[in-house]
Amino acid sequence: MNDGEQSLVATVSTETVPGHEIAEVLGIARGNTVRARNVGRDFTQGIRNLAGGELKAYSTLLSDARDQAIERMEADALEMGADAVVNVRMETSGVAQGASEVIAYGTAVRLA
Repeated sequence: MNDGEQSLVATVSTETVPGHEIAEVLGIARGNTVRARNVGRDFTQGIRNLAGGELKAYSTLLSDARDQAIERMEADALEMGADAVVNVRMETSGVAQGASEVIAYGTAVRLA
């Protein structure tokens, strides 16, 4: 982060932030991204699928998408004036053939 840029105290999947009291609930913070597979990757991953094993290119694609969704959720929370995001959840769904959406969401809060 740049000097002077605000950051969250915590992004947690629990209802509270250990050692902190929630002073105000600001609402739902969310962030999402939609990612599509690429044809070249599909070909190589299809061959790997025949032999069995992890489809590492797809694992990397989804991991990057999760990271981006969390970053966008945190940015949304900061815009709301939050100190933290609690009850964070993530979902993935297919939105088109070969494309998936990853969404991260949670409750933006101000800590006491």
